[in-house]
Amino acid sequence: MHGRALFQFGSSRSRLVLLVNLTALEHVTSSQEEARPGRINHPGATYCAKPSRGSAAAKMLRSKSLAVLARSVKQGIDSAGIAPVCQVLPGTVSAAQSVHTGAAAVSADAPQAGSRSWMKRGGLAALGVASVTGFGAYALAEEEAEHGLHAPDYPWNHEGYFSSYDHASIRRGHQVYQQVCAACHSVQQIHFRNLVGVAYTEDEVKELAGEIEVTDGPNEEGEDYERPGRLADPLPRPYRNEEAARAANGGAYPPDLSLITKARHNGANYVFALLLGYREPPAGVHIREGLYYNPYFPGGAIAMPKMLADEGAEYDDGTVATEAQQAKDVVQFLSWAAEPEHDDRKLMGVKWIFVLTLVFATAVYFKRWKWAPIKSRRVVVDVLN
Repeated sequence: MHGRALFQFGSSRSRLVLLVNLTALEHVTSSQEEARPGRINHPGATYCAKPSRGSAAAKMLRSKSLAVLARSVKQGIDSAGIAPVCQVLPGTVSAAQSVHTGAAAVSADAPQAGSRSWMKRGGLAALGVASVTGFGAYALAEEEAEHGLHAPDYPWNHEGYFSSYDHASIRRGHQVYQQVCAACHSVQQIHFRNLVGVAYTEDEVKELAGEIEVTDGPNEEGEDYERPGRLADPLPRPYRNEEAARAANGGAYPPDLSLITKARHNGANYVFALLLGYREPPAGVHIREGLYYNPYFPGGAIAMPKMLADEGAEYDDGTVATEAQQAKDVVQFLSWAAEPEHDDRKLMGVKWIFVLTLVFATAVYFKRWKWAPIKSRRVVVDVLN
């Protein structure tokens, strides 16, 4: 019961490390108990007097108590179904067990108390190293499983203080979105007019908008009607509402991509790594039907299949549409969609910095011009007159 209560509130990482420690602790206490000369083997033997702290009887009591605690906690863990966690790091568990098996052998052969003391210290130190190693490895594995693998940092050309977007890449990214992503995802915050001067000319955007049919109304008869798209219309949505989107995707809701690079940790790096991170699940990882393994996605199982492939989109500027090129361009487009004022904001910031620099220089000059005569004035006091 004590073992179950102890591990009821523990995390999975602490369960593994403490389980390794308890397994090794049981080996050590059992081996020391067997190797100690003169121990009491009679099942009915009891201790009536309280032994001294350094006596052999006191040491044996502590060893037996630790052994009983280790066994009870392990039984509680096994009954709770946590024992299979040791299979994650079999090398660490076997290493800890081998350390304490060797320590028990040395303890059985050592005739002096000093040798046993040094053996115990060495065994505990080795156990600590093995436990820390196992804790670190399992912590990394759990971090990847729970929060997803951390995306690497990529050198995006708009991240500098005085850098702007690659507008040719934004144009190609919009084409990837149209040909690949728009079948499931929307960009509700972007209108056709936002593309003018950024990725297309006004005539090109009018042509793009005219290719879609927009439901408008009411007309003079009070009914809705279909009309060609205009510059003021938002980019079309693939589904009318969330319920229709979930019904068409097996219960999964494709998120709107307007602010996806701002709504996810590590923004553009995360989206780029996610698009290129699909792979076969490793041994021991089961992905149910309808999901796909991607280590960058929290939990590792994502409902969106791998969408990008070489030559999966067509660029009007002749750029080779490799998988990585498509991912880079669509992330550039989504970064712009999240912050369409990015370039204007930085340009305005440069102007303000220049103006404030002139104001500061003028203020310094005026201060020195105003106070220089006062600071350099010589005061003469004539005490006689």
